[in-house]
Amino acid sequence: MTSVQGTAVDIPTEDGVADAYLARPGDGSPRPGVLLYQDAFGLRPHLRAMADRLAGAGYTVLVPNVFYRHGRAPVVELPEFIDPSARPQIFEKLRPVMRSLTDDLAMRDARAFLRRLAESPLVVDGPVAITGYCMGARLALLTAGAHPDRVAAAAGFHGGRLATDAPDSPHLVADRITAELYFGHADDDPSLPPEQIERLEEALTAAGVRHRCEVYEGAHHGFTQADTAAYHEGAAERHWAALLDLLKRTF
Repeated sequence: MTSVQGTAVDIPTEDGVADAYLARPGDGSPRPGVLLYQDAFGLRPHLRAMADRLAGAGYTVLVPNVFYRHGRAPVVELPEFIDPSARPQIFEKLRPVMRSLTDDLAMRDARAFLRRLAESPLVVDGPVAITGYCMGARLALLTAGAHPDRVAAAAGFHGGRLATDAPDSPHLVADRITAELYFGHADDDPSLPPEQIERLEEALTAAGVRHRCEVYEGAHHGFTQADTAAYHEGAAERHWAALLDLLKRTF
């Protein structure tokens, strides 16, 4: 693992300015770009640490605050450790923020995030990879479909509502995807029941998308997030191995 430098950056969008965190190897040379989409709790020290770990493996990593329309991160005050007793109060404030981020707005922002990576001297020319967590897995899937020329690989972990029966379900973009995909699903996740896992798998297979979907047995929704009670060390390390393997095959 190489030395890492991280900086706060601002990204102009069509609707304002998104604050973000950019992590890269300390030597300053251009590296493959990775867009890291947040979970619901947003840009905070733990996500910065995740970006730093990816950067240490040789990538330039951008973590935008996708809730920037509601203020700079954190848009909701968070405890240092998010235990189950704190979640109801946090989500009472977060739910309207999450609902306000429509797919149209998110994909409008995705253009700005991908442009920021493309224009950065710290990123090599060519397509990028995406990894997303919780709601970020949905954003990763949608972005891979909206920007097939810019996304070479996308991963999603403990994602929810990826393959619903709604007309705007993320899995319906499968026929537009050219990237290789990997999904690590949480076990017994109410936000992604078995029928949705099956529907996602069928859609990706039918569209000819290179992909692998795995259920992490015994790991609950949020298993990668070390500042929450859902964290599962074994599953989190499995996620790192799968993600880095995908990136090595991509770049």
